[in-house]
Amino acid sequence: MSSLSAELFPALSTSIHWGIIEAEFRFNDIVDENLVSNISIIPFVGDQCVVFQLDNGAWELPGGTLEAGEHYMDGLKRELMEELGADMRSYQIFGQFYCTSSALEPYRPYIPHPHFVRIIGYGDVELVGDPLNPEDGEQVVAVEVVEIDEAIQRFQKQNRHDIAEMYKLAYVLRNEAKQSGKGQVL
Repeated sequence: MSSLSAELFPALSTSIHWGIIEAEFRFNDIVDENLVSNISIIPFVGDQCVVFQLDNGAWELPGGTLEAGEHYMDGLKRELMEELGADMRSYQIFGQFYCTSSALEPYRPYIPHPHFVRIIGYGDVELVGDPLNPEDGEQVVAVEVVEIDEAIQRFQKQNRHDIAEMYKLAYVLRNEAKQSGKGQVL
């Protein structure tokens, strides 16, 4: 799959606005480490996917902003423990959001600004404990393993069609990779 179908993925086929950030999704697994600010994962346990809920009731996409000097894969492993209580077993980058911020200052002083990249991929995880819920982070109240249709429905109900489509796209790409015999890499 080299291009997005606007009919199947309308939210990812156009510019996305996340507050002061305008983002454009592109298939790309070549990472310019100097531009990476965030990394996310569509996590799977077997053929089901993992979703998590914050204390404000919102279902969210696992991942987040890198810490100062942190390599993006280390950031992803940290975020998985903080938000899901999970270890990463595999990870395959399938795209990136090319972002432009209209803020005068970067979100954190070490984050590229005003242009940066958010990496998105899918992978297998193992739930090994409770989310760490660090005091300075979001507070997770539920982690659930659900069928893909249930995950998509939860995100659509809260008008997060972008996340719903990321889950759907990851599910399709993961199945294509499994059928073609291409494995996932760390």
